[in-house]
Amino acid sequence: MLYKTRGTCSIAIDVEVENGIVKYAQFINGCPGNTAGISQLVAGMPAEEVIRRLKGIKCGNKPTSCPDQLALALEEALKSQN
Repeated sequence: MLYKTRGTCSIAIDVEVENGIVKYAQFINGCPGNTAGISQLVAGMPAEEVIRRLKGIKCGNKPTSCPDQLALALEEALKSQN
């Protein structure tokens, strides 16, 4: 699923969740090293755990961040599976 981000340097996140597990997450644009690192760290993790850890993280004075947007994308992906 392609999730359009809001309020971050990344413009979207391509994410795949299967049986509640994050199979794949790739940020489009954003800080390449940081977003690639996040993508590698969350692969294979339960989506609910990723959401718990990342939701609400801010980037500087912005009200959101790429990790926060990933949490929102995963929430949407889980809703679409139910």
